[in-house]
Amino acid sequence: MRIVVVGKGGREHALIRSLSESRSQPELFCFPGSDAISELAKLVEVADMAELIAWMGANAIDLCLAGEESYLLKDEGLANLCVKNGIPCWGPPKDAAQLEGSKEFAKQFMERHAIPTGAASVVESAEEALEVIGGNYPTVLKFDGLAAGKGVAVCPDEASAGEFLDEVFGKKRFGEGSMLVEECLVGPEVSIFAAVSGGESLIFTPARDYKLIGEGDTGANTGGMGAVASRQLLDGKLMERIQKDVIGPTIDGLESDGLGYVGFLYFGLMLTSEGPKVIEYNCRFGDPECQAVMPLVSGDFAEFCLEGARGRLKPELLSFDEGWSVGVILASGGYPASSHSGDVIRGLDKVEGARVYHAGTRKNGDGQWETNGGRVLAVVAGGADRVSAVEKAHAEAAKVDFDGAQRRNDIGRLSF
Repeated sequence: MRIVVVGKGGREHALIRSLSESRSQPELFCFPGSDAISELAKLVEVADMAELIAWMGANAIDLCLAGEESYLLKDEGLANLCVKNGIPCWGPPKDAAQLEGSKEFAKQFMERHAIPTGAASVVESAEEALEVIGGNYPTVLKFDGLAAGKGVAVCPDEASAGEFLDEVFGKKRFGEGSMLVEECLVGPEVSIFAAVSGGESLIFTPARDYKLIGEGDTGANTGGMGAVASRQLLDGKLMERIQKDVIGPTIDGLESDGLGYVGFLYFGLMLTSEGPKVIEYNCRFGDPECQAVMPLVSGDFAEFCLEGARGRLKPELLSFDEGWSVGVILASGGYPASSHSGDVIRGLDKVEGARVYHAGTRKNGDGQWETNGGRVLAVVAGGADRVSAVEKAHAEAAKVDFDGAQRRNDIGRLSF
């Protein structure tokens, strides 16, 4: 089996490692990839998506696995191009990927299929947004399009709302687009991941990520500073309710709308006093949740994805560890406002009994690992209980350092 994974970050590093550990022992390729990924998969050296499709056809690729969401929505869409060229793709077609690509599309989908979520209004300007808010704070503001996990702001007051509105409509930080003014839901957050193939789905291990830069969930929003994953995060009754009220209606809605969903589907949920409500969908695995979840998955992950892409979901190919997994992110200096590259990373050779997934790294001319982005790497460790997993993950993460490194010491310790 020959598989191409599309992406270059920590999520793709985790997916490729799991694919490499599959019983079917696939031959792995990656586009565009990274120096760390190149140690597990051959990098495909092409200029763009069109060339990638041609390369896959010429090299008898059995499966394309979509890691990054941008390729699913770019041009004709990665999955659409794969299908047109007879290549099975573990990733949704472009129309279905609008669940992530457009907050307005997702909100309309949820309303149409009676999936619990916060009330929202679409606005086209800062002035219209302030009128809709009407002084009712806190409020949630969401840029309509893709924003690498940073297009959402929970605003406690008019000043914070004004700052974000200037980012969206003044500086156009995320490009052209509208915005949603949304009801601020209150409660613990949880991430649920489903492998979906048509009307069938399999729930992977639930997770919780930590989005804010500072300890105690303070400071600026990031792409995620760490994550914890375990089947013990949620009790059986709550999972049954999530399946009944959220996951089931979503899968049924995708089918009834003829969207032909295939691949991973992320449910970002708020566990409110009224029950679980959807904050957002992502049309791929979460990052950094993927890095925490995948070490708990065993079996033939490669065969599972191939069969799912062919329209046959086979849960019997996988098994899930019942313990805990904790991932701690090390970010570069200045993140999330900026990032710093070229700082030599020390201590990687000292990490024991934990996995290191590279996100923003590269090798320099001396063969040393150095920073090359905002979120640099994740150190992930497991345990039979939360406390042991937390302590191990932080102990191993503390061995790794570089100039300007940022790391939260409360990942997994903060109450749920």
